[in-house]
Amino acid sequence: MVEVIMEKYIYDEKNGLHYELVGDYYLPCLTAPKPVQLGVWGMRRSQYLKEHKKILYLNMLTTDTLNAHLKEIDQQAEEMFFQLVNQLKAFEGITEQLKAETQMAWVARMNNIHHRATEIVQQELIYE
Repeated sequence: MVEVIMEKYIYDEKNGLHYELVGDYYLPCLTAPKPVQLGVWGMRRSQYLKEHKKILYLNMLTTDTLNAHLKEIDQQAEEMFFQLVNQLKAFEGITEQLKAETQMAWVARMNNIHHRATEIVQQELIYE
């Protein structure tokens, strides 16, 4: 009986993968991609694409462009949201003095601004 010694690791030039000998079989050495940390806007965009734009979602997922897209949307939406909040605060004259004098009125007006800014960002970036 002739014993064949097999290499522990091999490289296949056809597909560009490395393989490791496990028992009698060569298994590909694969690593999972790092999960992308998304904020609320990226998660909302992902959910919207899954539910309403299934083909686009699957195309982006299979071409490995989904995470980059979601991260970009998340960043753009975050910037747009804070810019809108600041602009609306300035336009309506909401100041720290109002906050110090009548806190409940300040909270109510700020909540209104946050809701409006959220709606604008969702319509402009998330649900397009």
